Amino acid sequence: MFDDFYRGKRVLVTGHTGFKGGWLALWLKHLGARVSGVGLGPPTNTSLHSVIGNHAFEQQANCDVRDLVTLQDRLQQFSPDVVFHLAAQPLVRASFAAPLETLQVNALGTANVLEAVRRIESPATVIIVTTDKCYENRGWEYGYREIDHLGGHDVYSMSKAAADLIAQSWQRSFFATNPKLGNVATARAGNVIGGGDYAADRIVPDCVRALIEKRDIVVRNPTSTRPWQHVLDCLSGYLVLGARLALADKTTPLASAFNFGPGTQANRSVGDLVKEFLKEWPGKWQHTPPANALHEATKLNLAIDKAAELLKWFPVWGFEEAVRNTATWYHQRHAQNHPHMVEFSLAQIESFTNDALMKKLAWAQALN
Repeated sequence: MFDDFYRGKRVLVTGHTGFKGGWLALWLKHLGARVSGVGLGPPTNTSLHSVIGNHAFEQQANCDVRDLVTLQDRLQQFSPDVVFHLAAQPLVRASFAAPLETLQVNALGTANVLEAVRRIESPATVIIVTTDKCYENRGWEYGYREIDHLGGHDVYSMSKAAADLIAQSWQRSFFATNPKLGNVATARAGNVIGGGDYAADRIVPDCVRALIEKRDIVVRNPTSTRPWQHVLDCLSGYLVLGARLALADKTTPLASAFNFGPGTQANRSVGDLVKEFLKEWPGKWQHTPPANALHEATKLNLAIDKAAELLKWFPVWGFEEAVRNTATWYHQRHAQNHPHMVEFSLAQIESFTNDALMKKLAWAQALN
């Protein structure tokens, strides 16, 4: 997988205690990488990190990405070959309650990661993970492309657009012109599902909490449509981008922004997602419109033509497979009390990569 690029590599994951950071670290460890993590403690009491933390990481450091001095010290200590920056305030609703913190973590934190790498003149390849919500959402039917305008109706979306622009600016101003530095790229994905997410105000964790407590699932907007994607699909994009970028020279077009989204058949309603989830973990749901509804986009799709053309990357799991594997993970942990969730999680990674190979996807077989 990935031409064995990550075997023996030192890889730093910021935001390693989060949902996506945890799965990325576990996969990297499975690929033979030496994984370090930088970030704050798990964002929720129940977390993926509590399952995989002792297995995935060679080193971990508690560090706020807003603290440039400490961050620079940790980067120098870990001396990574590749940096995946995922540390963020990831919730739209939380950005209304804490707008300045959201902006500081997502924008200034990104600048600090890049500046720390620059100051120590690390040759590390840097992948900055942003979101599909960094685009100025105009309610279009077609997918947003990497050349479309960035923006954001809310502070969270704006802060991730700012992070993307910061990454592009540091790449052009410093990284592209310094042979001692590696390259920088940004990765945009959204509406990611998978086992181990326990964040507030997300539909899958809301489903899980309701089912554990044996109550009806409350759904705010069942008709809202999203391009649902399993976490392993977007992470496969990050991994192939990181490997390809590390092997490229300073003139590479890969040092830019990339969308990693699902196929068009994954554009399904929130109601469809809940119904599919309940096939694996039976329960009930009800539509309860929120009293004070915040702005939510009804449509937001990503065009993945660039990733297909330059990286030969395509998604693996469709909507039903993504939801089934997500629901099964939670059901095994919380309803079946599976004693070996690390092994179960690794089995899902193996199943995903085997499906990619069965579909003869180029990124799963070779990078050249």
